[in-house]
Amino acid sequence: MDTSRSGRRAAIGAVTALLLLVLTAVAGPTATADSHPPPAADPAAIRDWNVIATDTISANLGPTRPSGQVVIWHGFVSAAVYNAVVGIQRTYAPYKWRARGPSTASPEAAAVTAAHRVLLTYFPASQASLDAAYAASLAKIPDGRAKRQGVAFGERAADHLIELREDDGRFAPVEFTAAPAPGVWRPTPPAHLPFIDPWLGKLRPLLLTSPSQFRPGGPPALSSARYAQDVNEVKTMGAKTGSSRTAQQTETALFFGGNLAVQLQSAFRDHTARHHLDIADTARIFAAANASATDAVVTAWDAKLHYGFWRPITAIQLADTDGNPATDADPQWQPLLVTPPHPDYLSGHTTVAGAVMRTLTGILGTTHLDLNVPSEITGTTRHYEEAAQFNEDMINARVWAGIHFRTADVVGCRAGNRIGVWALTHYFQLLRPAGPHAVPPAQQMCPQGSAS
Repeated sequence: MDTSRSGRRAAIGAVTALLLLVLTAVAGPTATADSHPPPAADPAAIRDWNVIATDTISANLGPTRPSGQVVIWHGFVSAAVYNAVVGIQRTYAPYKWRARGPSTASPEAAAVTAAHRVLLTYFPASQASLDAAYAASLAKIPDGRAKRQGVAFGERAADHLIELREDDGRFAPVEFTAAPAPGVWRPTPPAHLPFIDPWLGKLRPLLLTSPSQFRPGGPPALSSARYAQDVNEVKTMGAKTGSSRTAQQTETALFFGGNLAVQLQSAFRDHTARHHLDIADTARIFAAANASATDAVVTAWDAKLHYGFWRPITAIQLADTDGNPATDADPQWQPLLVTPPHPDYLSGHTTVAGAVMRTLTGILGTTHLDLNVPSEITGTTRHYEEAAQFNEDMINARVWAGIHFRTADVVGCRAGNRIGVWALTHYFQLLRPAGPHAVPPAQQMCPQGSAS
């Protein structure tokens, strides 16, 4: 036997084995038979479950219910989904939670599980449809450890949110007891419904320290020139018939005459999809915007309960009782849209809009939104490039619809703006920012004065 040749073969074999070892180490786990694909993290799952949440809320509350309570449930679902995702990816600070999930878990499985569990807890009547949607979502995710870990962490995130919201004042027996008098709200035509969901004004906020944290000063005195200006503007521009509105102004009033929460969810879905945001950034936009909107509703309802200011239809029909010589009564006056069953001040729509616009601009780092907003009332979609334009249209829409005084709209927008700044100053922050955390500038995006 040639020992030298045998030795060379042995040496070559040893070198080959060493090279294979090195190559395997360099290539990492993907080169081994036991390799695992990256955990499923498709952001479309968050958008899918936002649609499911919207449909579930509508099915349980009714499609025509005013937006106030609808916003609250979206806030709860979005916060749980956000925690489920960022607790695994560890990009942003979780919402009121210190738990962390395994980095090998699927954020997608965690997100759909959190959404399903929260919705099922609060809307058990929809279990059949929710369970079917959940099974379909899980079927898209490869079986394995990542999926199992994601499901387990999503359950924890949902349970934490549900625990946080225990005894938060939902459905408390809150009543509006002020007796009818000049300037005081009372049920309005045609249905004369009582104050809807007054407990919203006492609900424990998601982000703020109390419902009254950003409560503004009161509405204009009945004897003031500002009040007379408000009354006369809505009397002229918000009338159902004989109004001075242009066709475009009427379309704007109708465009925002439906459920604002539904419009915003659609806009969020479209924006995150078109801009190809990853699952963490998608979860963050939904959570920050919907949590801010939730607290905007609480803030608006707090003011409605506290001030109890009458609606334009009452003020105009009973203007001969307000003691202001610059207003004249019109007992037959009717608004373009039916007046919602709660007081004028603050406007819920403009407070929510102000909060959401401020939150979005803070997250995006620009006032340029690139937001497509649809309307189920007009069947049209509007593109909003600037946050201030959205707020201006919203303010005008509620006046031109005949259902709010301009002061209630503008002050509501300002309160919402403050909520948005607070939200991003205290929550939804990068865990490891490149530099010191920057507080969003208190930029004013709420137009003042009358629009042409």
